[in-house]
Amino acid sequence: MRFRLFATAVVLSGVLLVTTGCTAASIAQAPTVTVTADLDSPLAELTTLTTAKDYSGLVRAALPSSGISAPLAAPVQSLPTTVLSHDLSGDTSVTIDSTDRVIAMDISGSIAATVAGLGLLDSLVARDISTTFDEAADLPVITSSAHTVNNEAILAMRPDLILTDGSIGPIDVVLQLRDAGIAVVFVQTEPSIDGVAELAHQTAEALGVAAAGEVLGQQLSAEIEAKIAEIAGIVPRGDRLRMMFLYLRGTSGVYYLFGQESGSDVLIGALGGVDVAAEIGLEGMRPMTDEAMVAANPDLILVMTGGLESVGGVSGLLEARPAVALTEAGKNQRFVEMDDGEILSFGPRTVTVLDALARAIYAPGSGS
Repeated sequence: MRFRLFATAVVLSGVLLVTTGCTAASIAQAPTVTVTADLDSPLAELTTLTTAKDYSGLVRAALPSSGISAPLAAPVQSLPTTVLSHDLSGDTSVTIDSTDRVIAMDISGSIAATVAGLGLLDSLVARDISTTFDEAADLPVITSSAHTVNNEAILAMRPDLILTDGSIGPIDVVLQLRDAGIAVVFVQTEPSIDGVAELAHQTAEALGVAAAGEVLGQQLSAEIEAKIAEIAGIVPRGDRLRMMFLYLRGTSGVYYLFGQESGSDVLIGALGGVDVAAEIGLEGMRPMTDEAMVAANPDLILVMTGGLESVGGVSGLLEARPAVALTEAGKNQRFVEMDDGEILSFGPRTVTVLDALARAIYAPGSGS
């Protein structure tokens, strides 16, 4: 294995010397289509690709609405309530007396979406940059574009409760908010299908509506499992796509590969793909190297819409990182993009996200 990777690196270095001389104008942009989720239309009725790898171009997976489904009436809360907060220093008990003013923040916007899914949207007084669903659009933003917590902006909102998972920070700033007398609860879930129900449970407990959390968690789990089974029915046998999630922030020079335990591995598995980052042993989020990209050689690359825009689109990415152009995905410009606040959001919108991505991957011809 070491020899093969070393040989790959030698070949790659030579190829890069040749390809880096190309200009962005020399890389023609492949066609782009938009495919929208439709939970009322079975995936089995789609005209799917005969060969999953036989497609070139960028496909945008979209949701028909960025809204969150919620019960008609808000659940009755039982406060005060005491729950465990799972921060880096260990589990601590937190008593919550009021949820009139809540801030829910994490890197994927999943906690705020769960609050809304429980029927308690009116409790939210601010949002992080990843909380992009329609009903939260008018809330003031308390994080920067780099998912950095703005302490002063949060204090100005006078929150009773802050719900987070520690994925945005700095963590010291979040702990300072706790020291200022605000009830801060760290939920502990994993970015996965099972984690969707657990997030509903822990969020509901902190809001004093534990029973509603059980109902929501069971409902979401059943819907997601049914959608995964439906997707499996349209995956061509013996032709599973090799997929990779690439996180891009061109303005900051950030190119990250997402591997095991990042959430992207669960997403790719649910979509019937082979997670090539996990295949080469990549864990978590790691800076992209040319050697790793070529060794992984994905057929299809998943990206966030904002991230792709930040590098100048597909042609800009291939120009900036020629190693990507050497992969099968790069040669065919086979990319699927989705809004930043949606694609890795494990929560109330997961089933719709999976539906949209499945259509974009296996039936791109259904788009416009």
